[in-house]
Amino acid sequence: MKIFNKLFERSLLLRLGIAMAAITLLGVIGMASSIIIAGITQGSAETINVAGSLRMQSYRMSSLVLIAQRNDSAENWRNVENAIQRFESTLQKPKLRMISVSESQDNLSPNASYQDIMLDWQSSIKPRIQAFAPNSHSVTFAETSKRDTELVNEINDFVVKIDNLVQQLTLQAENRIVMLSTILGISLFSTLIVVFATMYVMYTDVFTPLRDLLSCAEHAGKGDLSVRSQHTGEDELGRLGEAFNAMAEDLSKMYQNLESRVAEKTADLERSNRSLELLYHSISRLYDAPIAKDSYVALLNDIEHLLGVGHGITCLIENENDQAAVLASTLEPGKGNINICTLTNCAKCLETTMLHVRHLGEHQERQILAIPLHDLEKQYGIMQLEIPNNKPLEPWQTTLLEALSRHIGIAIGTGKRSEQNRRLSLLEERGSIARELHDSLAQSLSYMKIQVSRLQTIMSKHNGAEDANQVLSELREGLNSAYRELRELLTTFRLKIEGDGLIPTLEKTTLEFTKRAGIPIQFDASLNGWHLSANEEIHIMQIVREALANITHHAKAQHAWVSITHIADNTISVNIEDDGVGISTKRADTHHYGTSIMQERARSLGGTLKIDQREGGGTHVNLSFRSGNRFIPIQPLQDNLAT
Repeated sequence: MKIFNKLFERSLLLRLGIAMAAITLLGVIGMASSIIIAGITQGSAETINVAGSLRMQSYRMSSLVLIAQRNDSAENWRNVENAIQRFESTLQKPKLRMISVSESQDNLSPNASYQDIMLDWQSSIKPRIQAFAPNSHSVTFAETSKRDTELVNEINDFVVKIDNLVQQLTLQAENRIVMLSTILGISLFSTLIVVFATMYVMYTDVFTPLRDLLSCAEHAGKGDLSVRSQHTGEDELGRLGEAFNAMAEDLSKMYQNLESRVAEKTADLERSNRSLELLYHSISRLYDAPIAKDSYVALLNDIEHLLGVGHGITCLIENENDQAAVLASTLEPGKGNINICTLTNCAKCLETTMLHVRHLGEHQERQILAIPLHDLEKQYGIMQLEIPNNKPLEPWQTTLLEALSRHIGIAIGTGKRSEQNRRLSLLEERGSIARELHDSLAQSLSYMKIQVSRLQTIMSKHNGAEDANQVLSELREGLNSAYRELRELLTTFRLKIEGDGLIPTLEKTTLEFTKRAGIPIQFDASLNGWHLSANEEIHIMQIVREALANITHHAKAQHAWVSITHIADNTISVNIEDDGVGISTKRADTHHYGTSIMQERARSLGGTLKIDQREGGGTHVNLSFRSGNRFIPIQPLQDNLAT
């Protein structure tokens, strides 16, 4: 019983199930009672009618007997016999016989009345009627009257018994209807009580908790995680309320934790953005500008502002030794900043090969973060930052400084290599100018110096006027040649290829020499999309100009041809031809035509320069070299139009 009570208190479904079962049971009881009583009552009216017909038949039999006595005939007595048989048939009907089977033997019951009627009929009424035999003429009138009176009296008493049976049957039917009404009323009342009790339980134990949980869920959905359910207990909704409260508590803690995590992630993102911004500005500032103090002072200020560290200093190694020079510094020893250079030396600072913290000062109380500046090849210097004692570096700060140090080292290395490349380019250009001056003006001047010496020797002799005139003529020719070569050199030094490329520049050059020489110069180009480097274009341009200058001044030609062709194996072939007088081997060796300069340029391209006699007369200059650049395919015109 205790277990059931415990289950009843803990299970809302059990309570509702019991209530529904009670309602169902009361309904079943009411319907079963109605069916049973209706089944019992079924036929009561017929029974009452049958019992009531016995009264009429009794009076009819007495009437028929009296008629038969007054008018003695066989027919009348047959009517009497028929009436007796009809009465017995009615008395023996199943509806009346069921009274003797189903009812109790109480004296006041219809069964007792029926048995009394049966007994009275069999023992008294029927024999008396049958005693009135036909043709009984020996009986006197007085006796007949007496017998008739007795018969009527017995019939009246018999009818009274039949009336009593009918009343009892009627009362029995009414009692059954009253009992059915009572049972149905009790069932209905009990059902209403159970329904109201169930509705009360539903309201107090279901609807109220559900409304409370729904309100709590709506508040929680709006972000109010402080709401708690007031309905807690051992039943299902009570446990649901406790589960909701536990869930709201956990969500509140998770939400608070989530807010803190979001704030933390937001701070990390802002820090990452600032770090990226610092890297971006540092890279753009260092890569786009030479190594200068202002750039690195600005970089130190940015690092100090973002990381919250102290002032710092940046030093660069000088002349591949253990000495370094201060490039930029934000240290202010007069304001309490540490003076690193007075507490240590360059060798100690440059021993640093990786980021680490050093301790300086009389009691090692000052922390200095040493950051080497290097790329993949070498170390270029060191950056040192003062760190507050109560604020150690976080991992993200260390990572940022390492990345920044690598970029600074790469920027310094790139700057130094660019400076070295510019220096080498300048030296190479100066060497090229020296070679060209040596191969042109220097040799011309040397030739004129020799001629002057000859002229002095001839002037010292007698009768040397003819020889002196010849030397002066050669000297004049040499001066003219030197001046012309100087003009060509100046033109070469000023030469540049415009943005249109080599081919348009060569076309302009051929037009220029056409006007200068007064002869037609035909130009043909067939590179088939091959792209030449700037160095290759410059050397080709200068060789073509030198060859056209020779044609203009020495060839005495009527026509000239210039062609540039791309052939197999990435080979570029440049041909300059004329139909002039040609060039002799003797004069080609005297450097008058700049052949040495042209040969030097061909060798710088990794190619060969050939000067031969042209078939049909004239000179043929051929430059051939293998280009180191790439092929750029050219689409056919039809493909371009289709596109």
